Amino acid sequence: MDDDLNVGDIGELERQEIARYIWQQETVELKTIGIDVGSSTSHLLFAKITMQRQTQGLSSRFQVVKREVLWRSPIMLTPFLPNGTIDAGRLGDFIHGAYREAGLERGDVDTGAVILTGEAIKRKNARAIDELFAEEAGKFVCATAGHKLECTLAAHGSGAVKRSKDMQQCVLHVDIGGGTTKLALIDKGRILSVAAFAVGGRLVGQDAEGSWTRVDESAQLVASELGLATDAANLAKPEIRQQIARRLAQVAADYITGSPLDALGQKLLLTEPLQRRVAPDAVTFSGGVSEYIYGREKKEFGDIAKMLAPELIGELSTRMSLPILDPGQGIRATVIGASQFTVQVSGKTIYLPDPGVLPVRNVPVVHVGLDLSQDLSSEAIVGAVRSTLSHLDLKPSARMAIAFAWTGDPEYGRLAAAGQALLDAVAPGGKRAEPLLLMIDGDIGKTLGHILHEELGLEGKIVSIDGVQLQELDFVDVGELISPPGVVPVIIKSLLFS
Repeated sequence: MDDDLNVGDIGELERQEIARYIWQQETVELKTIGIDVGSSTSHLLFAKITMQRQTQGLSSRFQVVKREVLWRSPIMLTPFLPNGTIDAGRLGDFIHGAYREAGLERGDVDTGAVILTGEAIKRKNARAIDELFAEEAGKFVCATAGHKLECTLAAHGSGAVKRSKDMQQCVLHVDIGGGTTKLALIDKGRILSVAAFAVGGRLVGQDAEGSWTRVDESAQLVASELGLATDAANLAKPEIRQQIARRLAQVAADYITGSPLDALGQKLLLTEPLQRRVAPDAVTFSGGVSEYIYGREKKEFGDIAKMLAPELIGELSTRMSLPILDPGQGIRATVIGASQFTVQVSGKTIYLPDPGVLPVRNVPVVHVGLDLSQDLSSEAIVGAVRSTLSHLDLKPSARMAIAFAWTGDPEYGRLAAAGQALLDAVAPGGKRAEPLLLMIDGDIGKTLGHILHEELGLEGKIVSIDGVQLQELDFVDVGELISPPGVVPVIIKSLLFS
């Protein structure tokens, strides 16, 4: 032993070692990647996420305590081949180049999320995208986002949901991208309704040679109504593009203000109209066009986004008096990665009649936001499940993990009623081709699974687990049964936003 070390020094070193050990047990650091592949633009970023256990219990959820963006890519125009499919080779080169520029190897990244929207989710692109990310299977969350899920992602990713919760107000969030605009009505941090319509900043655009040859169907409809030709020579005239942008802005303002829709507005609607159960107190924007609305961008990028922004603000200024707030993120209102941690679940409360159904990976969570401590009608539970499925662009027959909290006594009547409601919501006719996962915050997993499967006669695979706390936009992996002691590892991947 070093003669210079006294007893006090040894004690201090031991305390430091103990503190370091505790920190390692309660803290997780992950490097993540978020990749957004859209109809018009694609981009990615790398981040470092520091997570700490919320409580000392072994089944506690880890919470993000620090997020550090390590590197942001430039915004890339999503590359398409002449036949309309995504050029996976160029997209792959872009992603590989991003790793190189960031000074990272693929093995350095612990987890991540790939969000595919618009053209990227179409069947003709599915194989190329799947092959591009095949090496990360199980490691990445790969979510294809339909219009309604895009609305939800934009509302969270922009910061609008957090701002609504912090202000305890109702906010109407408007995400104006390249081909679509997404609306989300958010009351005190809870998304009440979403809608989408085909207005965007790249409905008219230049090709690689600078000719104005890109004219999406929505722009064709506008030009036809205005009696304008859409050949490259005519669209090269700024005044022609200005007319199209002005008409698009009028339609967008109708949607945003809740005004009656004209014939063109009806044609451009992509979902059901927004349900305005609460009047908004403010409006927030994100998406590429928002960069011009908030004055963060001045350059043009061979489209009509720069023209559309002032036309829309001009329309809104004469038709509403709501304040326009900046939610924090514009064109990068997207996923920055996925956090990942493991929860040990008690084997005593698992219902797993066929262990061979496991493992499963990247199962989307359908969180039923109801207070089940009270007696609820079957119709209310079915409605809540179906509403959440709609927001996530999932069909009742899709693979899913239904999550909810259960408090109060496990009375048979309440459990049977809840089971029947779940059956009606996601197993029409009592059958399912895809496994059904139940993730319950409460001690009824085994009992509810038994009722669903053996008493109500659900035909299909079922896994019912309790002691798990999930939230909106989570994904789960469930590993194989470990016996003894009869537990399953559950990996909860939470989409994190800038």
